[in-house]
Amino acid sequence: MKISVVVPAFNEERLLPGSLSSVRAAMEGFARLGWKSELIVCDNNSTDRTAEIATGLGAQVVFEPVNQIGRARNTGAACAGGDWIFFVDADSYPSVELFLEAADSIRAGRCLAGGSTVRYEDPHPSVALVTGIWNAVSRINKWAAGSFIFCEAAAFRETGGFSEELYASEEIDLFRRLKRLARRDRRTIVILHRHPLSTSDRKLRLYGWREFFRFMVKTVVSRGRTLRSRQDCFSWYDGRR
Repeated sequence: MKISVVVPAFNEERLLPGSLSSVRAAMEGFARLGWKSELIVCDNNSTDRTAEIATGLGAQVVFEPVNQIGRARNTGAACAGGDWIFFVDADSYPSVELFLEAADSIRAGRCLAGGSTVRYEDPHPSVALVTGIWNAVSRINKWAAGSFIFCEAAAFRETGGFSEELYASEEIDLFRRLKRLARRDRRTIVILHRHPLSTSDRKLRLYGWREFFRFMVKTVVSRGRTLRSRQDCFSWYDGRR
């Protein structure tokens, strides 16, 4: 068994060292099982030291010139040689326990893809409430948060990977297609919850609830057209970190 860990990164010089250190430590769990693994960072047209830092930390670095999260993940996955692909965002900190729990699902034989619930360090009560709601929705609907996804490589490629028309919510779109494939093949989608992924709440800190509420209202009113607009999804792409 070989696992490819793909980390999309746009201007992540501040958080990338800590994130990759966590990923490397978590990947030691695969070594315990006798599995091989590789770490791929997709530099998504960064203007800072993202690529330099990733190279210095021993990752294979690939470049995607179009600044879009779906394209970055797809470009990283195109270079992946693993039987399974793990996608981890560059502001997230997976634990070895989470990776081993995912490995248990893989070894059970029926899992096609999965994700994890998420948590923030010392969240504001309102953030904790919204996070709890998302985690419940994620588990009920089998939608993985984009910050941590694992998928059988063959299934990922059969579905066509992440949509390159979407600038946000591309992970939900992918899991809708993966769920259809899982039903066809009598496989399962899992959302792990015993060891939640620790991730950053920086978008909320940088932009605040008012901006995100405005975005959500506009998305509902426009029937999702905002998700296809880089301008509307500026909080993911304006480079503020």
